[in-house]
Amino acid sequence: MPQSWYHSPIGIIRITVTESYVEEVHFCEQDDLSNMSQANSWNSLLQNCTDQLIEYFSGQRRQFDLPVNQAGTGFQQQVWGELTAIPFGRTISYMDLARKLGDPKVIRAAASANGKNNIAIIVPCHRVIGTNREMVGYAGGIGRKKWLLDHERKIAHGVQTLF
Repeated sequence: MPQSWYHSPIGIIRITVTESYVEEVHFCEQDDLSNMSQANSWNSLLQNCTDQLIEYFSGQRRQFDLPVNQAGTGFQQQVWGELTAIPFGRTISYMDLARKLGDPKVIRAAASANGKNNIAIIVPCHRVIGTNREMVGYAGGIGRKKWLLDHERKIAHGVQTLF
């Protein structure tokens, strides 16, 4: 499968696509980087995905226009669909997510499905926070989650300064 690495402002991201879909956008940790020495394979979807991520990080893109596909149960697919409906610059709680799925009792299952999302940023699992508004649970790390939310908030609502 075509694969490439993008050096984002918050770390290296591995992008994996097929001819038709984006299948993975993954923040790499040090042990993931051993495969970087392999030559990047390339196709137009990989280029388009990289371009849209560059636009997102530069503040020029709020919404992605990419075909995505990741294997998962029907429930996981439903959760990931709800994630894509969270507006840029906004957050919802895990309880809000469970309610959108139709049953507050599925909060843990919804959180688990959220954590299994393989398409970071594009399927914006970082926009889900704890019910008490705390930063909880992000496969890419809490620091990256905070950075992404701050980045979106600044673009969506403008940067406020005292002077």
